[in-house]
Amino acid sequence: MHRIRLYFSGVMAVLLLGAALPAAMGQTDCSEGNGALDSNPPKSTTVPEIIQKFTANETKVKEARAQYTYTQDLLVQTLSGNAVDGQYHEVETISYDAKGKRLESVTYAEQSTLRGIQLSAEDMDDIRVFMPLILTSEDLPKYNVSYAGLQHVDDLDTYVFHVEPKKEEKNERYFQGRIWVDNHDLEIVKLCGKSVPEMVHVKKKQAQDLRPTFVTYRQPVGEYWFPAYVKVDDTLNFLRGPIHVREIVKFTNYKRVGTENAAKP
Repeated sequence: MHRIRLYFSGVMAVLLLGAALPAAMGQTDCSEGNGALDSNPPKSTTVPEIIQKFTANETKVKEARAQYTYTQDLLVQTLSGNAVDGQYHEVETISYDAKGKRLESVTYAEQSTLRGIQLSAEDMDDIRVFMPLILTSEDLPKYNVSYAGLQHVDDLDTYVFHVEPKKEEKNERYFQGRIWVDNHDLEIVKLCGKSVPEMVHVKKKQAQDLRPTFVTYRQPVGEYWFPAYVKVDDTLNFLRGPIHVREIVKFTNYKRVGTENAAKP
């Protein structure tokens, strides 16, 4: 398969700036790096054909990623004004067993000093499932996927789709937002949205569960585009008051099981 050897320019700058970046970021920006949206229909193919092909390719991406180990580096910060007033940093090595079950090995974890929030099971599901979303053929029946147009993103030409759950089943969570699909490889290269449902309106003594908006970028690893970088910069408007949250998740050091060297883009 032909691969475009590029990396999103905005993401590369973020990776170089590393932990110093949060002080310079604004609210989560889904449009960063995007050109004008062309709402005309795709040429020489149909929307259903694109959806069928890219979800089939995403199934291959999911299967391929389960053959790799990689590092997951999570940094969460709370802010007062522009100053960081709390932080949590955790690094894990991720791998998969022969049945595809995810295995997590924590290699670094600092004591949380986050102010006004704590990481919940739903937050960790965001990091495991929704931020690195891989939308497979098996997942497709859960979602309405509607074509939005054509858009140039950094150095890529992409098809843009709105994604939202068809029906929210009890005790189930979903992605809601936009995805950008490379028009050559027909794989997701960018997504922006949040996990749903949220618990905005709650009864007395119930805890609210508000979800931040995140933007995720992928990069080529081997034959496929794998999740590489996630950023959050969002204000969560809790009943007790707003909390400004910034978050960076990096997926790095992809190494195919049975090989010696980490995969590079």
